[in-house]
Amino acid sequence: MPLAMNRNVFITCAVTGSGDTTGKSDKVPVTPAEIADSAIEAARAGAAVVHCHVRDPETGAPSRDPALFREVTERIRDSQTDVVLNLTAGMGGDLVLGGVETPLPPDATGTDMAGATERLAHVADCRPEICTLDCGTMNFGHGDYIMTNSTAMLVEMAKQMQALGVKPEIEAFDTGHLWFARYLAEQGHIDSPALVQLCMGIPWGAPDDLNTLLAMVNNVPEDWVFSAFSIGRNAMAYPAASILAGGNVRVGLEDNLYLSRGVFATNAQLVEKAVTVVETMGASIIGPDAVREQLQLTKRAPV
Repeated sequence: MPLAMNRNVFITCAVTGSGDTTGKSDKVPVTPAEIADSAIEAARAGAAVVHCHVRDPETGAPSRDPALFREVTERIRDSQTDVVLNLTAGMGGDLVLGGVETPLPPDATGTDMAGATERLAHVADCRPEICTLDCGTMNFGHGDYIMTNSTAMLVEMAKQMQALGVKPEIEAFDTGHLWFARYLAEQGHIDSPALVQLCMGIPWGAPDDLNTLLAMVNNVPEDWVFSAFSIGRNAMAYPAASILAGGNVRVGLEDNLYLSRGVFATNAQLVEKAVTVVETMGASIIGPDAVREQLQLTKRAPV
């Protein structure tokens, strides 16, 4: 797609994620009330979309309990804060092998493999406007952990999202993931306009240098909508890079814990900083209704 600066930008806030971050910053929300409150604050700071995971309220460990998702989404909706809800559907594809000499059986401690319908149970229940679709399998970080998403699983999940009327946000961690996303669209499993999140700098996917970002952008079809983010030290530089490449912005504590060197951030503060970047570049922030119109989203109540 041709590279032209995006002048009408929406911000997504990734509120908590599933990483081991709760012990690193006390700003990372854990309970459903904390996650919802943080999402609401991010929306009031300028985020049009909130991307939510849930965690075990007692341990802070990542969870896919539909009841926790239901509580988060109901709290956000009951607050009368207008924001586009985006729930993760990435849980349930976690495979941890038993070691380099005895890979089987898998390590039961970290392995969490579920079928397509179970992975989408909270989406069917809560009916967000968007949910994520991680379009590939990759060595995610270190050790024996593999983020597992077979092509058959992804086709079935895309079909179920389509039947539910929920827009998939294609999570692309490398160019091959975009290749497969285009296949899903060509097969009619993803409705136009497609939405893509370019996930940069995550070991061992696409690095977050600008040449790789441009390679990723050049694999996004011209009529698709995309955002891009990076984790860690380059997280707050990526809003500018994404906008210049024609995309939108994602920030949040899932990706980056810091407002500046050594200063822990809240989600609202990261959104406020992103708003400043967008407006300083001469672009405008668009809100939830404009995002719904652009992406042809349907706002629904829970089942």
